[in-house]
Amino acid sequence: MTPGRKPGAQPVADSTIEECLFGLLAQRCEGATVCPSDVARALVADADRWRALMPQVRQVAQRLAQDKRLRVTRKGVPVDATSRGGPIRLGRPDKS
Repeated sequence: MTPGRKPGAQPVADSTIEECLFGLLAQRCEGATVCPSDVARALVADADRWRALMPQVRQVAQRLAQDKRLRVTRKGVPVDATSRGGPIRLGRPDKS
């Protein structure tokens, strides 16, 4: 069993997390962001399960940021999605 996963809990694919994340961003206006917990909660309703999903959501966000498909910020400053230090926000990358 994966650490942090409840017995019998179904795993969530990275592609499902990515799809959910971009779906939530698509529902928001340009420049808006989402919290990683919004993604986790949209995927699993149980409080213990969505909390256990948070590290994976952050890992997926970091991969997307490295691919320049997502912007990860803390207080408006770009950060590593997997680093400690407080809440982060996920948004569309800046258009350049």
